[in-house]
Amino acid sequence: MKEAIQLKNVQYQADDKLILKGISGSITGGEITTFVGPSGAGKTTLLKMFNGLLTPTSGEIIIDGKSLNNYEPTVLRKQVGIALQSAPMVDGDVFDNLSLPLRLQDRSLEEEEAINMLHLVGLEESQIHQNVKDLSGGQRQKLSIARTLVNRPKVLLLDEITSSLDQTSQKEIDELIQRVSKKYGTTIIWITHNLNQALTVGTSTWVLMGGELLEAGKSQDIQNSTNEHVQAFFKGELK
Repeated sequence: MKEAIQLKNVQYQADDKLILKGISGSITGGEITTFVGPSGAGKTTLLKMFNGLLTPTSGEIIIDGKSLNNYEPTVLRKQVGIALQSAPMVDGDVFDNLSLPLRLQDRSLEEEEAINMLHLVGLEESQIHQNVKDLSGGQRQKLSIARTLVNRPKVLLLDEITSSLDQTSQKEIDELIQRVSKKYGTTIIWITHNLNQALTVGTSTWVLMGGELLEAGKSQDIQNSTNEHVQAFFKGELK
């Protein structure tokens, strides 16, 4: 598989604090890569760079063979979608929210396509005109993911999207993300604090600490790292 994203010595500084300290690596296209690490490791900062919400202080990020600096922001955000833990919604019903990405481009979403998206994420066709205020947390998260997928992004960024969900909803989202990966060949990057989720859903896993990439490899192998800090993290000694 080819590289979807390359990072070359990426640094990010804010208020004299170096948050990312020269991260280099590559993310394989069509795979699920999970990001793990203690709080303050720089995971979300790095994720936000992939769709231009933040810009590296130095270094380079290359997406689909093209430097991030050479993308128009609107083009980049169609290609690189993001779903957040909070799953923000606009007032209205399920269809209003699903069609939002296309309305912003002066395009319309066909109801048949909307129904297909609902089926993909495990929501019912009958919910298409349900008020989003009446959805459960798990249903809102599924709708948030479906809305992000309306643009058919090549890369999907997920930031702690299951951390506030119960175990059943979390399992449903895990299966949904694996379905999306398989159906569309989407490159998925998922920040999670749930190590079991990271290692079972992820094809590859990156371990970040203190703004550095300490380990990157196949998820099934990452627990056997010889790095003492990575070992300590997986034993629960670092939060």
